[in-house]
Parts: sequence; structure tokens; C-alpha cells
Amino acid sequence: MKSLKKWLTVALSISLLSACALAPQKAEALEQSDDMRAVWISTVYSADYPSVQNDMEKQKQEFITKLDEIKNMGLNTVVVQVRPKSDAFYTSQINPWSEILTGTQGKYPGYDPMLFMIEETHKRGMEFHAWLNPYRITTSGTDMNVLAENHPAKLHTDWVISHNNALYYDPANEQVKQYICDTVEEIVKNYDIDAIHFDDYFYPNGYPLNEGETQDGQQANQRRANVNDMIRRVHETIQSIKPDVAFGISPMGIWKNKGSDATGSDTKGAEGYYSVYGDVRTWIQNRYVDYIVPQIYWSRGTEAADYETLIKWWTEEVKGTNVDLYIGQGIYKDDVASEIGEELLLNERYGIQGSFYFSLRDLLDNRQNCKVAVMNYYAQKDGTGQQIPTPPEQNTSTENTIPEQNKPTETIPPEQNEQKPEQNLEQKPEQPTLSDAPVVFDPVETNESQALPKQEYAIAAQSNVIIDGKQVDFDAYVINDFNYFKLRDIAYAINGTEKQFDTLWNEKERAINVLTNTPYSVAGGEMQKGANKNKTALLSDGKLYFDNIEKALTAYNIDGNTYFKLRDLAKALDIGIAWNESSQTIAIETNSSYTE
Repeated sequence: MKSLKKWLTVALSISLLSACALAPQKAEALEQSDDMRAVWISTVYSADYPSVQNDMEKQKQEFITKLDEIKNMGLNTVVVQVRPKSDAFYTSQINPWSEILTGTQGKYPGYDPMLFMIEETHKRGMEFHAWLNPYRITTSGTDMNVLAENHPAKLHTDWVISHNNALYYDPANEQVKQYICDTVEEIVKNYDIDAIHFDDYFYPNGYPLNEGETQDGQQANQRRANVNDMIRRVHETIQSIKPDVAFGISPMGIWKNKGSDATGSDTKGAEGYYSVYGDVRTWIQNRYVDYIVPQIYWSRGTEAADYETLIKWWTEEVKGTNVDLYIGQGIYKDDVASEIGEELLLNERYGIQGSFYFSLRDLLDNRQNCKVAVMNYYAQKDGTGQQIPTPPEQNTSTENTIPEQNKPTETIPPEQNEQKPEQNLEQKPEQPTLSDAPVVFDPVETNESQALPKQEYAIAAQSNVIIDGKQVDFDAYVINDFNYFKLRDIAYAINGTEKQFDTLWNEKERAINVLTNTPYSVAGGEMQKGANKNKTALLSDGKLYFDNIEKALTAYNIDGNTYFKLRDLAKALDIGIAWNESSQTIAIETNSSYTE
């Protein structure tokens, strides 16, 4: 807790010297709590903020309202995503203004949002951590013409790599490393931040190795060395300008499993060392970071990734290193949200110095009573305030009764609960606009292994879809960076075209059979819109057939409805589909064939 320790020292000095010139509000707040109590505020897709564009006063008021709620919960730190896509929520000579503020990348929003946010945060005696994604350029799409004219990727095309229909900076490129350091330097020099914060996005997850290379081979090791070098240089950059500004990273919750390395954790989940080439052990041992926040987004007793097993492992990993350990708490999941009080007590037992909550929306929505549990925990810890009772009428169950007739199709309105790595606000959430390509979620792409119960976070998405020239509104979600639609909604929407199809449910086999070139049989509930709330998505174990031929398409069940990846459906049905980055629109042409 480098910056917290800094302010505690300042507070003590103020008390001893009777001085009053050094941010008394911040000092006073941090005298009361010396642990880290942080929440991530995602801006990509306006996931947490802002819910409006091109309105300076509304954006300011929204942030103030949320900040007051956060402080009222007993938290002392906000981690705000100020550079979501190589763009800026702050005045920059390097990166263009973020399109999230105005809808147009490079357009001046009329004020400096980060300057405003820092001032309001510090007024309340809280810390402000500037959260940056180092490598991401787009969340979906590879057309650089949609980028602002002064976008670094557009000016330096040789810096860019593509994967999974998205663009990234090449971590191996020396100029990219310097560019990231320059970006950090600009922020640290010009703004009174308390920390620079990176999440778990390094090399794109699943970025292929050359043929014949292995996960522990020369190319993989070089990739880890590239990331390590960037992180080392960022830390040195910060230290050379303002040594009191902390540098923190939130890695995946598992470094390596014991099955891969005898010194790894006794788990069976996705490993950050291999998935994204993030060697957090090296960062800790070489003191490249001041704090780490492993994303331990599992509950106690999870067979493949038990919560207590992991926090114990991470506690040992940082022992004697002077690197602070905080835990990323995955309250976007019902099972975690419902036991967050117990997890915080476990953290305390192991001497862990604080928590980061993901996500703000889930706290504000009091998912599974997590807001009350967090407030009560801190009130008891501080010895202040009165315990807040759990509302007796609150139903913390997320189970819905699924009609047997159409089990994995969709007749239940999908909007009573929400889960996973984004959140739901009291106001209408700023839903991500759908694209036909992957969208990136923050900060926690959970990166959970197939061995884990496949419970994912489904982000309610504002559908902007044109079918044969006509706009159609769908109930859709973003899961693990891809757009998912209800199968029956697609069938309903294209019925009567040359690509029409029907669906049959076989209860005995738990299978859907898609009959192509067949008129759709309306079941009721198609195209039903929900309340634009994020959900828990469970990996479907049902089978899918196209004209009695089995297809291996990933599907998720959300509130009893089955959702498929839009591109997978388009490919299987041979339907033309295209993504327009500038208008954020999906175009579906039923008289065209599918192309990659």
C-alpha cells in the first residue's frame, strides 16, 4: 500500500507539527483505515461509467454520485479505467480522446475528465489509481481507418498485431515499450494520481506460437521477457518522476498450477504464465511492482480453484518482498457475492492488506447482498456505524424455473439477475454496443479453465443490428469478448428469407436440432427485451445439430435461455455478416454467404 503508507505518514506529520496545508481530508480519511478498500470502475463500453456521452455536466454529476456511494460503503480507493483502448480520459499529447466520452475518438469532451475525477476523489480523502490497458487498440475489428487520425497505431502500423479480430500493440516491439512508458510518464508528470494500475491483459489470450514451439520453449520465454521488460521500465519511469506514486498490476488468479510447476498453486485453472505470458513471480521477486491484485474470482470450496488455497499461496509468494498483496474479489458472481463477508474474514486471517472489488455495478446493485456485507464488514472493522440488516424480502437465489418443453431455448425474460465481470447500475447501464467480433471486458477477464465450472459473466449489450437493411433489436450479451444471441430470436428475425430455419428440442437427448430452409415455428417469447442487466452465464452441456449433423458450437444458458455466438451461427447458416466500427453496427445479409 505504497500510496496509503505515504498518506498515513503525511497524516502523522501533520498531527505532530500541527500543520494543515497538506490535504487534510485525505490524511484524515486514511488515518481511520490503513487497509486498501478499492473498486474497479470500468469505462470500456461504459460498463460502469459514463452512462451518457457529450454531456459534461451529467458525466460529472454521475461520477460524484457514484463516488459518494463508494465512500459511504467504507471504501477508500477508486481504480478508474482512463485508457481503455489506447485512448485517453485525460489531456494527452500522445493518445487521442476516448470515444467513450463523446462517441467519436479524438473529440474533445469539453473538460478534462481525469483531472475532475482526481479532484473529487481527493476531496473525499480517497485515493485515485489510474487504470491503463497497455496493449489494447481495439476491442473488435481490425480496420484502422476508424481510429482517430492521431492514434499511435494509425501513425505506426508496424507496431500493430492482430488476433481474434482485434488489434493490439506488439509487446516485442521496442518502440511500443517506449510508447507505453511515455504514456505513463505523461500521466505521472501531469496529474496528482496515487498509482498507475494495469490489469491482466498482456499478450492476447491464445496468441499462437510458431509451429514446433512449446509453452516453455524459446518463443514463449521471449514473450514473457518482453512483458517483463515493459513492466520493469514502467516502474523505473514512475520512480524517476514521483517515487511516491505506486505501480500495481492485477494478474490472473493463478500463476501456474501445481501440475505445471511443483511450486505452483494446488489448482487446475487457466495459468497467467501461459495464457497471457504474465510472469508475476518475476515482477514480485525483482520488485517491478509495488502491489499486486490477483483476480481470485472463485468461491470457497471450488474444486479446481479453491479461494482459501489461492490466497494462502499468494500470501507466501509475496512474503519478504515488500510487495503489497490485495485480493481481487469477483462479486460479479453470485457464489462469491453471497460469501464476500466470509472471504474478507479469511483475508484478514492471512494478513492480507486489502481488496479490490469487481465490479462497481454489482456493489451498487447489492448483488446477493454483497453491498450490505461489505459495509457491515468495514463498519465492524472500524468500530464505527451500525450494522445494516439484510432486507428480509431480498431473495438471494438466482435460480429460475426452466419450462421443460423448450428447455434450452428462450421463454423466460432474461433480466432478473446479473453476474460477472461488469456490473449493473441503478441507472440504465451503459451497455456495450454489440459488434460481430470480440469485445474485451475488464479488468477481469476471468480466464477460467475448462476444468472449472464454466460460469461466465454476460454483459447486457445494446444491439445495433441491421438485417437486410432493417434495424432489429435483440436481447443479447457479450461473453468472453464475443456477442451471443438467442437461437430462437435469430430464427424469428430471419424467418421468410432464404436462410430461414426452425428449431426442435429433444428433451431425452438434451439436444437442439436446427432444420435449415424450413419456416420457423413461433414458440412465444421471441425478441423479448429484458431490463438491460448483466447476468450469470453457464456453459451449456446440451448438444446442437444442424439437419441432424452434430455441430460443436459454444453456447451459454442465461436465465433458462440458450445463447450462441453470433458469428458461429452466421457461419453455420452461411449468412453474410459484417461489422461497421464507425457506426458500431452489425449488418446481416441473408442473401449473402458467410465470409471470415
